[in-house]
Amino acid sequence: MHDDSLDVGIVQPLVVPEIVTFPAEVTISNSKAVGAALLAAFRPGVTVVIADLRATVACDSAGVSHLWIAGNHAICTGRQLRIVVGDGAVRQALHDLGADQTLPLYPDMEAALTGKHGRPASAP
Repeated sequence: MHDDSLDVGIVQPLVVPEIVTFPAEVTISNSKAVGAALLAAFRPGVTVVIADLRATVACDSAGVSHLWIAGNHAICTGRQLRIVVGDGAVRQALHDLGADQTLPLYPDMEAALTGKHGRPASAP
């Protein structure tokens, strides 16, 4: 006799993301180092990288360029880049540069960890 309560569904692999915390300001002076750290997070076995910009209060076009580079790298290698950014100047900068149209923005860490957008990625 078969006991249906013992049937196990498909087991999904555990995805443990690599989290890269951005500094308070990302400018031309430090964007190369920040971008290098972000790309380095895509080491073998890592399928999801989260860029944590929650404490970042300024991010210029050089910083956004490195987010785009990392986003393209993720796409080309079959991985995911998830960007956590709250409301404020950084989200507005991403919107002004059109990055909110091409990069996956998440409103908080919980949404990024689960891969579910809490709200649209557009600027406030």
